[in-house]
Amino acid sequence: MKNATKTIIGLNVIIVVILILAGYGGYRFRLLNGEYEVLVKEKQALQQALDLANNNLATTTNAWQEEKKRNDDLANDVAGIANTVQQLDKLSKTDRELLKKYSQIYFLNENYVPANLATITPEYLYNEKQPQQILAGVWPKLERLLKDSTGTGLDLQINSAYRSFGTQASMKSNYKINYGSGANKFSADQGYSEHQMGTTVDFGTESIKGDFSKFDKTPESTWLIANAYKYGFIMSYPKGNSFYQYEPWHWRFVGVELATYLHDNNKTFYGTPQRTLDTYLIKIFD
Repeated sequence: MKNATKTIIGLNVIIVVILILAGYGGYRFRLLNGEYEVLVKEKQALQQALDLANNNLATTTNAWQEEKKRNDDLANDVAGIANTVQQLDKLSKTDRELLKKYSQIYFLNENYVPANLATITPEYLYNEKQPQQILAGVWPKLERLLKDSTGTGLDLQINSAYRSFGTQASMKSNYKINYGSGANKFSADQGYSEHQMGTTVDFGTESIKGDFSKFDKTPESTWLIANAYKYGFIMSYPKGNSFYQYEPWHWRFVGVELATYLHDNNKTFYGTPQRTLDTYLIKIFD
């Protein structure tokens, strides 16, 4: 009997403990569940805040990118305008006559004189006692051509360069006395000569002794045909031209870019439209 009583008491104790534990567990569950729900709500609130922040960031980023693009476009426009102004300023300071087709087409009056002439070094002249001048902007290119050709063992010389309106008139008058109307085949009237612009030279070499008819048989002539364009020079009157007789000694400076274009495309200066030539004027001394 005593044992049964102890057993019953023990079971009651266990039941009480279980009930206490169950109650406590239920309490803890409700407590944790409440905390969980709070955390879920906080998470949702944070997610909403994050989504809003991301949307704001995306909107701000898009706005920044659009503003940056507008600023970049404006900067490009300003740079383009500045470049255009610089180009126009450069063009305004460049003699517009330099790429015109003279020789019976365009005319230079007696008042036209190149803005700035440089004296050709006497060592490169056929006759050192007759000073020759060339447009100042052309001289560095011509000097380099002469030095480079000399470096290959050649003997290029300058027979004639800049000639004024009056000098050309006097020369043409003398030619007419000696050759009559035949002078028109190889000599321009005053105002139509490329020499008056100060961009043209007549080359020679000691071996021909001033006889230009022999120049195209010289190694100097061969070198010019192969290399002169690299320095901005072109032969004005090649074989087959309709202006003057073939003049392999007569070379005109038109700028490296135009000379290269004509050389690479097997074109002639006088056979190229004037509007095409004019597009190269701004780069003539580059």
